[in-house]
Amino acid sequence: MTGRRRAALLLAGVIAGSALMVGAAATWWAHRAAPAASEATLEILGTYGVVPPFTLTERSGRRVSRDDLRGLVWVVDFIYTECTETCPTQSLQLARLQREFHDATDLRLVSITVDPEHDTPEILTRYATRYGAGDRWWFLTGDKRDIYCLAQQGFHLGVVDPASPAEPSCGQAFRFGPSRAWASHGSKGLVMHSARVVLVDGAAGIRAYHLATDEASMAHLRANLRRLLAAPSRREGRTR
Repeated sequence: MTGRRRAALLLAGVIAGSALMVGAAATWWAHRAAPAASEATLEILGTYGVVPPFTLTERSGRRVSRDDLRGLVWVVDFIYTECTETCPTQSLQLARLQREFHDATDLRLVSITVDPEHDTPEILTRYATRYGAGDRWWFLTGDKRDIYCLAQQGFHLGVVDPASPAEPSCGQAFRFGPSRAWASHGSKGLVMHSARVVLVDGAAGIRAYHLATDEASMAHLRANLRRLLAAPSRREGRTR
């Protein structure tokens, strides 16, 4: 069995096991602890799929696509500005990464809102200012269906809006099959979403998952990030 096949089976198993948690906000508390063994394995640098093409709007009003991140290392999370549970922790963690890796010109931090109807570029700008976000930390909004399909099928992360329980029609699923992994909490009855951050390489390859609410997991992210930034192959995505 190839390494890629093993990675696919591992991720599919985690997704299937997590599906029962979606829609149960009470289980959030259980997931604030360290990741389970199978989930922690996904913190090891590997190949867990490829981010599909997308185009969203940055807080500056600029349109941003996957091609704008070609050749760069990304750290991606999904948040929304009215979230009072894990989102502040997620954003504080990315703010720490911004400070610690301020010299890494090939790094981008990317926060994508899961409440785009509320989180306009103007609101995201105010939120970004609260966390001291600079030019290399992008905050993206856009069409709700596009964002939810990108989260669920592109990044294999859970997001559920209780006000719109019907699944978005996303077309053909991406490589690893079922979606809605790790959707573990909501805020004030609003959107439930994953607190995982995703490490992506310069060719849009998903390389690892880390839990923003767990310090050990984030320490592992830093080690993985240094390895990717130091690898000459990170620039391969810049070849057009």
